[in-house]
Amino acid sequence: MVGRFDERFLEEVKSRLRPSDVIGRSVKLRRQGREFVGLSPFNKEKTPSFYVNDEKGMFFDFSSGKTGDLITYLQETERLTFAEAVERLAAEAGVPLPALDPRGAEQEKKRQGLADWLEMAAQWFEAELRRPAGREARAYLEARGLPEAEWGRFRLGFSPGGRTALKDYLVAKGAHPGGLVEAGLLIAPEEGGAPYDRFRDRIIFPILDARGRVVSFGGRAMDPQARAKYLNGPETVVFHKGHQLYGLSEARKILAAAKADEAPPLVVVEGYMDVIACQRAGVPAVAAMGTALGEDQMEVLWRHHPEPTLCFDGDRAGRQAAARAMDRALPLLRAGRSFRFAIVEGGKDPDDVLREQGAPALRAQLSKTTPFAEALFIRERDAEPLDTPERRTALKVRLRKLAASIADPDLAQAYKEDLLARYEGLWPTREPVYTVGAAAREMSRARWDRRKPVKAGATPEAKDAVERLRASPKPLAAALALAALRDPGVIDEAIERVGSHGFGDPRLDALAQDLVRLRYETDSLEFDAQLQARGVDAELIRRLERDAGRAGVAAPFLDPAAARDRARALWRQAFDLLMQLESLERAVEAAAQDLSKDGDATTLISLKAERDHLRKLINSDWSHPDAEHPVLPH
Repeated sequence: MVGRFDERFLEEVKSRLRPSDVIGRSVKLRRQGREFVGLSPFNKEKTPSFYVNDEKGMFFDFSSGKTGDLITYLQETERLTFAEAVERLAAEAGVPLPALDPRGAEQEKKRQGLADWLEMAAQWFEAELRRPAGREARAYLEARGLPEAEWGRFRLGFSPGGRTALKDYLVAKGAHPGGLVEAGLLIAPEEGGAPYDRFRDRIIFPILDARGRVVSFGGRAMDPQARAKYLNGPETVVFHKGHQLYGLSEARKILAAAKADEAPPLVVVEGYMDVIACQRAGVPAVAAMGTALGEDQMEVLWRHHPEPTLCFDGDRAGRQAAARAMDRALPLLRAGRSFRFAIVEGGKDPDDVLREQGAPALRAQLSKTTPFAEALFIRERDAEPLDTPERRTALKVRLRKLAASIADPDLAQAYKEDLLARYEGLWPTREPVYTVGAAAREMSRARWDRRKPVKAGATPEAKDAVERLRASPKPLAAALALAALRDPGVIDEAIERVGSHGFGDPRLDALAQDLVRLRYETDSLEFDAQLQARGVDAELIRRLERDAGRAGVAAPFLDPAAARDRARALWRQAFDLLMQLESLERAVEAAAQDLSKDGDATTLISLKAERDHLRKLINSDWSHPDAEHPVLPH
């Protein structure tokens, strides 16, 4: 273990706690010899197969195959992160957390200062809802079927219409206006002048992180003529929209309280009131706060549930949101990690159903779900009429491409078989009519490999150069890794995808994993030392610089003259492009292998054209503001 929590600290924490005491609070245990035994907290069973051994400091669950220490147990049962579990146990054991280094301590002090003002603002908003100024807001909430008894659970509040009401209150408590701007509570006019309240005449929905701490706010306008019906706080050092999910802390409580054999679905809905409606009905729910569900948010969802349910409105906007979620999720799917889809009946949303039909009806409708593969096929099948050979062939091409975009090869193959079986089921009596010649069939047997063989008679120097090239990572992948070493914060907005896919080259996977772990576990001056301990030395940097140099114009984020925000934006764009290219490379290879089986070259031709176009784009000056911006194929 590296970073803030070293092995000595972790052993000290665990040595002060008996696993049977901690685990015994959630599992009924009885002594059996030197161990304790009870029913599995992970599976429904009648015969106990869950064992706790205090001497070893471990639990063993033979019904699920899970085993680990107290930290693992809290991660598995309460869905805590590693750091959260350690902090919980350290507090129980009475072991103080290790001090941060000066730079880390200063950053933490700043974050804590902003968090304190956010919490104070939340308390003020809650109080304002119950004061005379909040009369209309109270009437609105009651008309929406949300009684006063529930307001405290969700910490609902109200921001009066005054331009500086919150500012005046917090400044009187000692806040500095500049700090309140950093916290997202005030707006600093671009033309200059005094900052003013961001939220005015709005019902306030505090946005909490997974541990229940206020990190931002959302506000619903009371004025029907307001330019924005809903307004969210901006990006800050404590709030990142792409990582946060509204309602997650309360959803975690519902999940943790559920029995193992009655685990409810984790539902993603579209609005604050929908989240509240679901949670009032006993359904753990979250929302993405007005933005499309992103890859990092998907990773957060999968930490808490293997198959979250995406529940979007049945209108055009809802269908588009579902389609975007499918395209973003496909490359990330793997065994035990997918989504299901649900649509609330009658064009209503969860809040409508709860008010009109009650909690049982809402739970029943959310339980009617469609698996990911079926929802994906329906989307593509209904995209256009299938009344001509060209359109039917286009559908088949799309299905193959979508299956090939899944990074897990086994799952990609399973999806291809499933989708094509559904395709053939549309015309069960139709005979295949498309064939290709022997030359195309022969071509399908070839395996695409960018490594060319060494010519006979080549000099030792030439052979050595070829071997070095074979051992080198792809230029753009090397450039991405090099930039991440120079500025580790560049991966923060894509940290989950870097953890899952690395930098687009398997030779850099270990380095990517080390960077991700260290970003999660430390933000201190120890970072560089920990990297060096993992073999990131001057020689590795030199080799990456050599390999990255071949990327040329495709790595403008390495330009030392580029501003940091600009360089990070270019890095993320390059990372997205390389992930798309990797997906297309896999799709081309799969289509080539399939060609000899079904004789349909259309997919292969289409995929190769798309791949070659993306290769050309990556090697062009895509960083220029006027450059073409590619989109994921679907």
